[in-house]
Amino acid sequence: MNDHATDWPSLPLEQWQDSYSTLHLWTQIVGKVRLTQTPWINHSWHVPLYVSARGLTTSSIPYQNRTFQIDFDFCDHQLVIQLSDGRQERFSLEPMSVADFYDKTMSSLARLGINVSIYPKPVEIPDPITAFDQNTALAAYDKEAVTRFWRILTQVDRVFTVFRSRFHGKVSPVHFFWGAFDLAVTRFSGRTAPKHPGGAPNCADWVMEEAYSHEVSSAGFWPGAGLGEAAFYAYAYPAPEGFNDYPVKPDAAYYHAELGEFVLPYEALRNAEDPDAALLDFLQTTYEAAAVLADWDRDNLESDFTSLDR
Repeated sequence: MNDHATDWPSLPLEQWQDSYSTLHLWTQIVGKVRLTQTPWINHSWHVPLYVSARGLTTSSIPYQNRTFQIDFDFCDHQLVIQLSDGRQERFSLEPMSVADFYDKTMSSLARLGINVSIYPKPVEIPDPITAFDQNTALAAYDKEAVTRFWRILTQVDRVFTVFRSRFHGKVSPVHFFWGAFDLAVTRFSGRTAPKHPGGAPNCADWVMEEAYSHEVSSAGFWPGAGLGEAAFYAYAYPAPEGFNDYPVKPDAAYYHAELGEFVLPYEALRNAEDPDAALLDFLQTTYEAAAVLADWDRDNLESDFTSLDR
């Protein structure tokens, strides 16, 4: 074991599966409030949440002639809604059903004079039969596990931001997509891509088509979904010929044929001698798998400012 266990804590999915599933839907409710109120930005960049010093935040959201933001405070375990006139509402994050969370969130917004309506069902989740306001089955909230999840996000966000800084071309913010419940960063070659086939569960195909309108190399972090364990992933769209055979680092990384993505298990990363370096190796080599094989204009897209990395 290395000395990084505090910075990169363990997060076995089986120990917080119910809390994970509940929190996923809570973030979808808050994310959809942002989606409803924010002008469309390419590649759905108007919908994610962002890692903050205390949890996850929507950042500023316009409402009429005011702004507001909603924060998941994973230090004091509260949902905090702040309005630009100084007023705020908050309630405790504790075991409660998705329906109760929905009601408390919408009631808090209404008390602040913010009247919004969202599509009441989950997206990017297979067969989400139950609407948010009717879901009483999911009601778990393990504060200790959620805190560990957030601490991991702060580390991943920090390293992803270093990687993002090494690119002059179009590159996304480091953002948390509540649909798939993952933290991601995406680089663009600048060239258009073939029409995406869509197929994300309970997500309109046109959303995926617009998101992947241009060639990308994308990487992210799943806290558990998809593989049954926390892991980093990286993929290209469209994937160039030979992508799956490209040599990547670190040694624990591999190509997952069913997912069509490179994967680095979180447990392997957190036990590496230098987790930051191992993650940057994964991000860089999987990006090169796309950029080299698809002949990206690397001379003009990549930054030489690595001496500024901290």
